[in-house]
Amino acid sequence: MIEIRNVRKSFGNHEVIKGVSLEVKKGEVLCLIGASGSGKSTMLQCINGLEPIQAGEILVDGISVHAKSTDLNLLRQKLGIVFQQYNAFPHLNALENVALAPRIVRKMRPKDALEIAREHLDYVGLSAQAEQYPTSLSGGQQQRLAIARALAMKPDYMLFDEVTSALDPELVGEVLDTIRKLRTNGMTMIMVTHDIAFARESADRVAFFDGGVICEIGDARQVITAPNKERTQQFLQRVLH
Repeated sequence: MIEIRNVRKSFGNHEVIKGVSLEVKKGEVLCLIGASGSGKSTMLQCINGLEPIQAGEILVDGISVHAKSTDLNLLRQKLGIVFQQYNAFPHLNALENVALAPRIVRKMRPKDALEIAREHLDYVGLSAQAEQYPTSLSGGQQQRLAIARALAMKPDYMLFDEVTSALDPELVGEVLDTIRKLRTNGMTMIMVTHDIAFARESADRVAFFDGGVICEIGDARQVITAPNKERTQQFLQRVLH
């Protein structure tokens, strides 16, 4: 599981995460919702060790992410992360993009890495685009390519940071369908999203971030349809109407 214990994170004098604690169990899907600047995306980056923390502890399967003794490169093989920017290598085709990390990080033979890449492109519905370069793919296809690239490292957990926010509305569905498929297959996921309907439908739990703290957390349908806290009610009324 992922355990977050009283984590604090600051940028200079500005504290963006103020003592957050939560646990995410294997097979669970947790959505982080809240206004921009509330600390959601920063929390994901702290979980993956991309940002240092000032206090507290984050454990992934019992391994302390920010301990000096932790091999972050090894630990990150457990944690796939997908951002709203696709970050594909433009000089490599889709197949080569997905095969790159297994070949370099996992030291796979090129033939085996390409086989893994084909498998994961098929998983996200991009088999027909294997030889295409990222610039010739639609936004939705590029985002699915990013998901395939993360999955090719065979992570135990997937972190998604606003993966549909940069897409045209008609392309959002194909990415969400891929995430639904991952959920059906039992992938543990933490997702930052502004898509409240998707969070209600697909998450086990929802955590509402406000001002760097978790204002409310609980069953996704309960929190979104009948929140207990007034601040959560105000936020949902604003984004749902």
